[in-house]
Amino acid sequence: MLGRCADRVQTAMKHFKADLHIHTCLSPCGDLEMSPGSIVQTAREKGLDIIAVTDHNSTRNVRPCLEIGKEFSLFVIPGCEVNTQEEVHCLCYFPDLKALDRFQQYLDEKIPDIKNNPELFGYQVAVDKDNVIVYEEKRSLYTGIRDDIEGVQQKVHSLGGVFVPAHIDRMKNGIYGQLGFIPVDLHYDALEISKRIHPEDFLRLHPELVAKKILRSSDAHFLSHIASVYTDFYLERPDWESFKKAFYG
Repeated sequence: MLGRCADRVQTAMKHFKADLHIHTCLSPCGDLEMSPGSIVQTAREKGLDIIAVTDHNSTRNVRPCLEIGKEFSLFVIPGCEVNTQEEVHCLCYFPDLKALDRFQQYLDEKIPDIKNNPELFGYQVAVDKDNVIVYEEKRSLYTGIRDDIEGVQQKVHSLGGVFVPAHIDRMKNGIYGQLGFIPVDLHYDALEISKRIHPEDFLRLHPELVAKKILRSSDAHFLSHIASVYTDFYLERPDWESFKKAFYG
């Protein structure tokens, strides 16, 4: 992780490759081949140690990814990519399934009742470990929820999670593109940039962020995109406590 984190690595720390922005077949823009099993297997084949499952406005495909991840010794972080009221995409990571379920309840209350058009936007399906469809989301997961970015941030932190504005270098759905600035009172834990820009180039454009934690992930919607870029973490062990501590080290 950028932000001088690696400069303070102790000898007890171990190196882990993390892709913290991966969509499954539940996301309307996600390829139907993005099943939990295929994602985990591909991540391992490409040398990843940690992934986060971050579907749009839903967490309903996280569980099978966690279950299969354990079989492959892959640390899978429960997550979600929320589209806020301002159309800003934000990555949200959670410590466990209990927190994730509470966040899903919050999403169910905040998602507008706008029907998805599968022929236009794609199907939104959750599957089990055996790739059997167990749920189809009828509401559109593309739309912004009925809460602003500060409200989402507060909810994530109230559940012990980590809050990261996504692909902030992009004009579409990035915080700069949508708001023009990062609110001074927004309590984020890190910022994510896309694979379209190198970290050094981004920091030349935004020197005011040089001391911030910067993540870079694939935003994979297809298996071939997984691990196209990733973030290096130095942790004591691949677990939530060590992961969260990295944002404050």
